[in-house]
Amino acid sequence: MGKTDAMVDIRRYAAEFLGTFLLVFFGVGSAIAARVEGGVVVVALAFGFVMLALVYTIGQLSGSHVNPAVTLGVLLSGKISPAGAVAYWIAQFVGAGVASFLLWILVRWGGVTDQTGVLGSNGYGTHINVGGAMLLETVLTFLFVLVVLVVSKRCTDLSGFAGLSIGLALGVANLVGVALTGAAVNPARAFGPAIFEGGSALRQLWLFIVFPLLGGALAALVAPLIERAAPGAPAGAGAPRRAGR
Repeated sequence: MGKTDAMVDIRRYAAEFLGTFLLVFFGVGSAIAARVEGGVVVVALAFGFVMLALVYTIGQLSGSHVNPAVTLGVLLSGKISPAGAVAYWIAQFVGAGVASFLLWILVRWGGVTDQTGVLGSNGYGTHINVGGAMLLETVLTFLFVLVVLVVSKRCTDLSGFAGLSIGLALGVANLVGVALTGAAVNPARAFGPAIFEGGSALRQLWLFIVFPLLGGALAALVAPLIERAAPGAPAGAGAPRRAGR
């Protein structure tokens, strides 16, 4: 790997760190600040709009995965190397951790009232049991990652409607899941708040890592079937093709 390639990779990893940081800070932050007063719709819109903005901002650089489940789907699709995927995962988890630390500071010392009572962390047992949470997180993440993989494959760049589709998919997933599990759909998003909230959030974290990853893996299996069903689609691989090698 040449010096130029190394610099490009560093920029990609930095973009994934920044993107995941912003997604968690604004998405989880909306739940903390407005889950009760604004409701599920406000939280879902916050996640969807931030994701939409990130696709257009860093999509051409890193693919705007900002989600380990998306990166797993891209890895299984052969569009990123194992080493690149590991670097993306590290950047994503660190970005989520830093964002959650800042949210924790705002709640603990900044006078912000946490309307979730759990720093926006994911969980089960109140509105859904463990089996239901497993199923829900798998299906929600499957939808989101499937949209990312198929739309990115069909779009030659991310300046068109790819970001809109991806943002809408995340928003819909949150509309369904926020009131039940908090809608992880993203192991990094689940990880950050849980490590600062502790308690049951940390004990239940395994589910919100394992089953979103399962949903991402299933999406990677199904995406080629949809792509082959649309032979007229553009051949460019879009964001996943450019996302680290």
